[in-house]
Amino acid sequence: MDEAGKRVAAKKSDWEIYILQDDITTLDCECIVNAANNSLLGGGGVDGAIHRAAGPELLKECVKLGGCETGKAKITKGYNLPAAWVIHTVGPIYSGKTQDAELLADCYRNSLELAKSHNIHSIAFPAISTGVYGYPLEKATAVAMTTVKQWLDENSDYLMEVIFCCFSRRAYDVYQSYAAEHDI
Repeated sequence: MDEAGKRVAAKKSDWEIYILQDDITTLDCECIVNAANNSLLGGGGVDGAIHRAAGPELLKECVKLGGCETGKAKITKGYNLPAAWVIHTVGPIYSGKTQDAELLADCYRNSLELAKSHNIHSIAFPAISTGVYGYPLEKATAVAMTTVKQWLDENSDYLMEVIFCCFSRRAYDVYQSYAAEHDI
């Protein structure tokens, strides 16, 4: 949000990108993305917050999914969340190798593809892999915003609203700065 508390948007053709400082579990959008671990059975950070807010039905559905590989994505209902859907994606544990960026980009691309295949037109992403997985925020932001913008450009005929939901003020500032510097 800007200083007035409003969404700050970049609008290009049939898509919009918003950057918010908020709690992703409270957002009013069709789908939120969970930065999950490979088991999909809950954990700390945003993963734990989403599981707590969604209620025990989310865990029951996740058990049936059989986990998820790094860079891939799976979808469940949102249960007690305002969002109807949760896309679970597993980001890489940061090692400093080129593969980290490729896997992180896959998280965003695969989540967007899964959303599109379910006719979802608004999706909110947390800062995937930047918590306990140790991905440096500035590097992760560049991968996230570049990948999402590229996907939106490649799917310009599909109406999509993307929200980058930043829990901390620092993350919000980094996302805002990157968007301004790269005209996103």
